[in-house]
Amino acid sequence: MDYHVAKTGSDQATGTKDDPFLTINQAASLAIPGDTVTVHEGVYREWVKPRYKGLSEHRRITYQAAEGEHVVIKGSEEIKNWELVEGTVWKVVIPNPFFGDYNPYLETVFGDWLVTVEEIKHLGDVYLNGLSFYEVSSYEKLKNPEVRTETYDHWTRQVIPVHNQDQTKYVWYSEVDHQNTTIYANFQGADPNQELVEINVRRSCFYPEETGIDYITVRGFEMAQAATPWSPPTADQPGLIGANWSKGWIIENNLIHDAKCSAISIGKEKSTGHHYRTVRRDKPGYQYQLESVFDAERKGWSKETIGSHIVRNNTIYDCGQNGIVGHLGCVFSEIYDNHIYNIALKREFYGHEIAGIKLHAAIDVQIHHNRIHNCSLGLWLDWQTQGTRISKNILYKNNRDLFVEVSHGPYLVDNNILGSDYALDNIAQGGAYVNNLFAGKMVHRKELKRSTQYHLPHSTKVAGFALVYGGDDRFYNNLYFGKAGLEGVGTAHYKGYPSSLEKYIEVVHEMNADHAAFDRVEQPVYIDQNAYLNGADPYENEADKWVDPDFDPNFEIIDQGDQVFLSCELPENFDQMIGQIQSTSTLPRVRIVDAQFESPDGSDLVVDQDLLDQVRSDESPVGPLNNLTAGKNNIKIWG
Repeated sequence: MDYHVAKTGSDQATGTKDDPFLTINQAASLAIPGDTVTVHEGVYREWVKPRYKGLSEHRRITYQAAEGEHVVIKGSEEIKNWELVEGTVWKVVIPNPFFGDYNPYLETVFGDWLVTVEEIKHLGDVYLNGLSFYEVSSYEKLKNPEVRTETYDHWTRQVIPVHNQDQTKYVWYSEVDHQNTTIYANFQGADPNQELVEINVRRSCFYPEETGIDYITVRGFEMAQAATPWSPPTADQPGLIGANWSKGWIIENNLIHDAKCSAISIGKEKSTGHHYRTVRRDKPGYQYQLESVFDAERKGWSKETIGSHIVRNNTIYDCGQNGIVGHLGCVFSEIYDNHIYNIALKREFYGHEIAGIKLHAAIDVQIHHNRIHNCSLGLWLDWQTQGTRISKNILYKNNRDLFVEVSHGPYLVDNNILGSDYALDNIAQGGAYVNNLFAGKMVHRKELKRSTQYHLPHSTKVAGFALVYGGDDRFYNNLYFGKAGLEGVGTAHYKGYPSSLEKYIEVVHEMNADHAAFDRVEQPVYIDQNAYLNGADPYENEADKWVDPDFDPNFEIIDQGDQVFLSCELPENFDQMIGQIQSTSTLPRVRIVDAQFESPDGSDLVVDQDLLDQVRSDESPVGPLNNLTAGKNNIKIWG
């Protein structure tokens, strides 16, 4: 059955093209496996809640925008009847029943791993012609809002400029009593009754209320302005759009923006823990996160029931916490060809779960061909990153590009450009970094206080626990660009680490101790055939390397909107900087997990394509692009 929805329709209609429904939810209450819901031009202010699940890849339920038509689903409502209070400050009084059982001006940003909130923030927001306002904590702060020129990044310990300084003078404040919600806003001279003014009303735009709504496709929509809550790995993780603990969703070709916290969720659900650290306060969040994994496993978390989602070709921006978020529910998924930017740059709140893409338990997840920039953190893989491949992504102008934390591998990072000044946080082990371009510092740390799970290969079954001892990493065929005044570019931080498993075992067993010996001995690292320019520093035991400390590559990522270019210069002998093609057979196994680098189906993998999908040869240079040459390079890498 093909159902149609149009702004000219009626929910008492039959849902045909000539007799369409008025709301998407009316179609969603009827669509069954194999059906398609086509939505026509217009703005639909509703939370779409699919009722039935698809049955397989071949019997999906598809929700799509009509071809060539602009269809918008919003979690907001347009508000008129504003009253001028004084100066440029206006107010509107809204009866509480308007919000139903979810009032974003009463609900706060709250929960586990939320580290600092300078002032209590709510899930509501005010928009003037699409521009998101800032919340202030009192009426007095409305009248003379402070223009913010910079903010502090708690992770990088850096002062950074505010993304949109002019935006910070647009502020709102709310008061909620037993009967009404009063919203005050400084419109800076605009008349809100003559402009488009919207406020957050609904939590989500497209999200099933029940779990297990499998095999849903959502394509071609613009979705925006949802009051999504804080979504850590120890809580329910609703997004503006999401699968809600299901299998086999395809989210593609959408424009998604202005989620208060997270935009796309392929993550956890409530029954395996919901902010217990914050509510109960009896155990650390770390302990509750460990428990949530076992709880999920007891409740049927497996490849057969959860995950295997596809998130592709979406543009995601202006969200407060994440572009894509997921814990446990993201397993076996594929995320590619997405453009993600301006994530967590408003900085109204701060916590440990913020990134363009933030995943926990990314088992066999394939993340490739994404463009991620102007984010607080680009890509953060935390806990149980195993079988995951991060390939052919472009990251730049982020406060940090890539963070891999308390994971044991095997995971592969290949053919990426990490172009920010802070390229990599590595608090993990068991990684392979092959044919990347690093243009920023790399921070490497151990974690000897938190033991985290690892799994049987290509499975959710827990195989054991381990601390992060540091090392057991592989760096082959990478290109490192140093920069004046920037330390930590290169692999020199592995100084003192043995270069083979045999040497490591020999030293460990000379100590005549059990676990204490493993705590004190550095794990082996495998580092070879990398190129270091402009002050980038190599690992001391790297046998085959190229080092030119004085050559400045004048590296730049040129962002022209729909197109992105890599500009750099390379030395005359660059054609000699050739790296061996890496594969399952050449990458040493991961020590703790005792597993090989493989494709998700268990077959061998070969790193034989560059960032632009060009096939490598034995004469291909180090770095992410086959067509890098000596001298000046200007290569289109996106668009």
